[in-house]
Amino acid sequence: MNMTSESLYDLYKMMNLPLDAVDPSSGFTIHALSETFTVLPFQSITYRPDYFSFVFVKEARGKYVIDEMDFPIEPGTIYFTNPGNVRQFEWYSIEDAFLITFKEAFLKEHVHHDVFNDFSFLLTEIVQPKILEQSEFDEIEALYCQIYKEQTGHSPYKNKIIGSLFVVLLLKIKEFFWQDYNPIYEGNRSSSIVKIFKQNLENSFRDLLNGRSDKAPRVQDLAALQSLHPNYLSSVIKSKTGKAISAWIADKTIAEAKSLLQHSTTSIKEITFLLGFTEATHFSNYFKKHTDLSPAAYRRQYQNS
Repeated sequence: MNMTSESLYDLYKMMNLPLDAVDPSSGFTIHALSETFTVLPFQSITYRPDYFSFVFVKEARGKYVIDEMDFPIEPGTIYFTNPGNVRQFEWYSIEDAFLITFKEAFLKEHVHHDVFNDFSFLLTEIVQPKILEQSEFDEIEALYCQIYKEQTGHSPYKNKIIGSLFVVLLLKIKEFFWQDYNPIYEGNRSSSIVKIFKQNLENSFRDLLNGRSDKAPRVQDLAALQSLHPNYLSSVIKSKTGKAISAWIADKTIAEAKSLLQHSTTSIKEITFLLGFTEATHFSNYFKKHTDLSPAAYRRQYQNS
């Protein structure tokens, strides 16, 4: 059975691992894996994460299994994975390795609201691990160590600082091995369908927010963009990511709504129409269903914090 992990905290809790290094309420985590995996070797459960992750391996060995594909964990390697894929990992030895996890809402709040435009590799389904030159890894290490320092500090500007450093980290990762990356051209047929679906979903919301469209994407709209039957697209997305298209659309809608409520003075009525809702009451009920807060209450809570 594949367990869905909403956060790293959930995953560690399911595996009875120490939770001290993981904030259950944060959309961003970073910690030294040697502090968590003290008894080795260790084999994880099989799970589907609902978050992005980077593993920076300076000195460690093990194995990642993603959708039944095995990737060895070796020194000097960076591993990136995004939400949806079934995976498992094994650690044989860990001297120095760090894990960063983050959710889309964190990217939109603290990095950039249009982050996937600059960092399209974040939309890919499966990325091969990358082994860096020593000088390149040293640059990456300096950045994630600084992020770790900020995350464990007490600055009132912690999230803003981490967001800025994370932009630099993503740019360095892009510079070293994803400059010309295009997620459409990687993987098998079903993998390509998933990648194009993610890009089309992102583009649909971009059109919506820029006034080029007045309705949120539906399953049939996203299927038509790939000349596929809606049932077939739904089957591929569900089987490959573990999440229905309706859930992808809902998550994207809420992420965009949160970003607008946090970072703009746009009225709730205007946000309603920007996101393709016809009535503010409908939008408010939809938002509350997914967050337990009304849009107005969410905005007040963010401003007060």
